[in-house]
Amino acid sequence: MSQLDWIILCFTIFSIVIYGLLKNRKDKNLDDYLLGNRSLPWYHVCLSTMATQASAITFISAPGQGYADGLRFVQFYFGLPLAILLISIVFIPIFHKLKVFTAYEYLENRFDTKVRIFTATLFLLSRGLATGLSIYAPSIILSTIFKWDIVYTNILMGCLVLVYTVVGGTKAISHTHVQQMFFVLLALLSVGFLTYSLLPEDLSLVNTLKLAGKAGKMNAINYEFDPKDRYNIWSGLIGGFFLQLSYFGTDQSQVGRYITGSSKDESKLGLIINGFLKIPMQFFILLIGVFMFCFYLFNTSPLVFNRAERQNLMVSEKKEEFNELNSKFNLILKLKQESSLRLKELVINDQNTDTEANILNDILKEENIIREETKKLSASVNPKADTNEVNYVFLDFLLEKMPKGLIGFIIAVIFTASMGSVASAYSSLAASSQVDIINKTKLKPLDSAAELKMSKYLTFFWGILCIIIANFAQKIGNSLIELVNILGSWFYGVILGIFLVAFFLKHVKSKAVLWGAVISEIIIIFVWYKESVAYLWLNPFGVILVVGFSLLFQFLFNLNHEPKKDINS
Repeated sequence: MSQLDWIILCFTIFSIVIYGLLKNRKDKNLDDYLLGNRSLPWYHVCLSTMATQASAITFISAPGQGYADGLRFVQFYFGLPLAILLISIVFIPIFHKLKVFTAYEYLENRFDTKVRIFTATLFLLSRGLATGLSIYAPSIILSTIFKWDIVYTNILMGCLVLVYTVVGGTKAISHTHVQQMFFVLLALLSVGFLTYSLLPEDLSLVNTLKLAGKAGKMNAINYEFDPKDRYNIWSGLIGGFFLQLSYFGTDQSQVGRYITGSSKDESKLGLIINGFLKIPMQFFILLIGVFMFCFYLFNTSPLVFNRAERQNLMVSEKKEEFNELNSKFNLILKLKQESSLRLKELVINDQNTDTEANILNDILKEENIIREETKKLSASVNPKADTNEVNYVFLDFLLEKMPKGLIGFIIAVIFTASMGSVASAYSSLAASSQVDIINKTKLKPLDSAAELKMSKYLTFFWGILCIIIANFAQKIGNSLIELVNILGSWFYGVILGIFLVAFFLKHVKSKAVLWGAVISEIIIIFVWYKESVAYLWLNPFGVILVVGFSLLFQFLFNLNHEPKKDINS
């Protein structure tokens, strides 16, 4: 990067940190620290919930997802608006009325302490794992730029956020979120415009989308029902609805954002606006990936987008094999460019494109075969290599093709987005640990000052643990944006099932729902391990299991407790 990029990068990041530290240095009690004294307006709620979702994973992995898989991931969000409306009608009024610190506090009122602790534990597991991924995503950038070991960049990123989260609390997080989202929106518009401007001048926006469609990248809606297909309209509307309902309605990282609203109406308005902005925002981010794909139809792309692994291959003992694959790859690229130029002319002149589109897609298949062979070679050279190119496409494109100054700004935006997401997660993990577990044991502090200090210690503890988790992320190999939702789907259906039983099945008691939830969680993990269905379907499946088992156990427990009839009467 240029000197200008470094200046902009450092200024943006440290202004966010200092702003967060200065904005809220006077937390007096747990309500101030964790909930900002429930004083925030709707636009803070909206931008804070949006910033919590818009982690570095969104900006690093989502454009790569669009590049590799087109627009079909957007179907993941189709159930979101309905989920947000239901949360506004049912969840928010209950949480505001009871003035809860966490969502799981309600469960103790409805059931008992055991159910509350169990549900909070599921949340802590899911959010802790996801936060580790959120730290790992921006660490990829630092590792690429400085050529540092990913372990050190994970530590740096995790600790940087930890500083202003521990000192500032929820109000600091929310105020920095407002600042972050302004930068995020500006960066998205800039990258989208500049990426499109790099395409051939005679290719209009409409014809660009037509060209991408011929290569299968405009697959925003798939009506075919296939439970093993990750993204279609059915998995999005049904599976996505239950996942989003659980995420926004029961995940403390989100609940902790909107219960800070000054009233239930402020919380509702902020959450609803966020819900309806999310789909177009995500569509646009994926579209940037489609623009990158179209750019590489006419321009040379690297065989390996991960710069560190590319360099390892070039100097390894298997560099001759890599060079041979690279030669084959360059021949394929030449054929791809020639076919793309012919297809472009056919699209512009509105002529039949079927034959040329088939030729191009066959070439793309050959390109992917060579890329897969290279991944295997990279893994043989470095068993710890992150060979999932989806996580590196956008970063390589950014460093190679964007103008000076803008590179530093965009990377700063990615960092600050990650800081907002990770800070919210640290806060919610500490809040749930404090209120749902510590305060329900003999470890409960004696006064409010000690309670506040304990919460800060817990924030520090979760920060360190999430950094440790981040160091295992590169070994998993999935696209980060998919992986974070897969991990959530392990738990979200079961957590949501517990809440729905609490809300709507008043005759079901704590023992029945606890046993139902434990067995359901075991079954969900088994179903995922066997790859019986796509991960989104784990969410409605988990809800159905919890509700079904809870009803069954309540019926059996009632039978066992029925008084025996006197045979002499």
